[in-house]
Amino acid sequence: MAKPIQRITVIGAGAWGTALASVARRAGRDVTIHAHESETAAAINGHHENTVFLPDIPLDREIRATPDLQDAASGADAIMMVTPAQFLGHTLRQLAANNHASVPLVICAKGIELKTGLLMNEVAEAAAPQATLAVLSGPTFAAEVARGLPTAVTLACADSALATQLADALGTPSFRPYTASDVVGAEVGGAIKNVIAIACGVVDGRGLGQNARAAVIARGLAEITRFASALDADPRTLMGLSGLGDLTLTCTSTASRNYSLGATLGSGTSFKDAMAGRKTVAEGATTAPAVLTRAAALGVDMPICAAVNAILHAGAGIDETIAEILARPLRPEG
Repeated sequence: MAKPIQRITVIGAGAWGTALASVARRAGRDVTIHAHESETAAAINGHHENTVFLPDIPLDREIRATPDLQDAASGADAIMMVTPAQFLGHTLRQLAANNHASVPLVICAKGIELKTGLLMNEVAEAAAPQATLAVLSGPTFAAEVARGLPTAVTLACADSALATQLADALGTPSFRPYTASDVVGAEVGGAIKNVIAIACGVVDGRGLGQNARAAVIARGLAEITRFASALDADPRTLMGLSGLGDLTLTCTSTASRNYSLGATLGSGTSFKDAMAGRKTVAEGATTAPAVLTRAAALGVDMPICAAVNAILHAGAGIDETIAEILARPLRPEG
């Protein structure tokens, strides 16, 4: 019989990591959260609140925070990896070097590694080859999850028994993990939707209308599905919570960091100024060039992602880029 999952470690004390710590504690687990910043750990332990990344939301007093990575991982039955995507590999290598990465790893970061074009599960397989991997993804705003508002997510794992065990360990009446086996599909949907959300923000910031935003969402989903299919993922995964669900949420709300970044750009602010002073990560800004690297290798055309990357990183003008998109030849939908 598999070891019960009672002690859960959350690596990453940003808003999403803090919310997931609350989820695990609400489900009755013993929870430790690793905070990179010692002041964040002190605030969680002393004031039972993450005053920097998730303010004004009280945390269970039994949640323990520590700035010591190895201390956080010691004795865990499962580890939830909620670091920014570009730091996942480095953090996992640290854990693996101290034999703390042999327990199930639940990847909660959404992105593609910039220097390699690898998905997060591929990064994890290389950094911690002994670990069994799962992916948690879906339409989730951290503050709502932390407050216990109803949320449903995809929990994908090739090991169906482990997927069920993890879902049982995290599930509550207000947090519903739906299990799946398509790890790659869940990863792709969660990563690329951030780039499409920036595009939707640009559309709204430029005042192009709701018709245009809906078109970007639909054509963005087509790009995501083509990319996933090229990696042999199940296209049906992209119709679920980790695909269409996450895309819809992220592309339509000002609470989305990626959408809000795009809206700021669309209103005329430069990328440099839009990023200045941000405490939280808009993963789509880094995912845009990373996804194009992988798409080129796969032979997948991704014009919306290419347009976002050109605006963010190549100095392309927004109006000119939009005109180029609108001038593309008409083609069958698909």
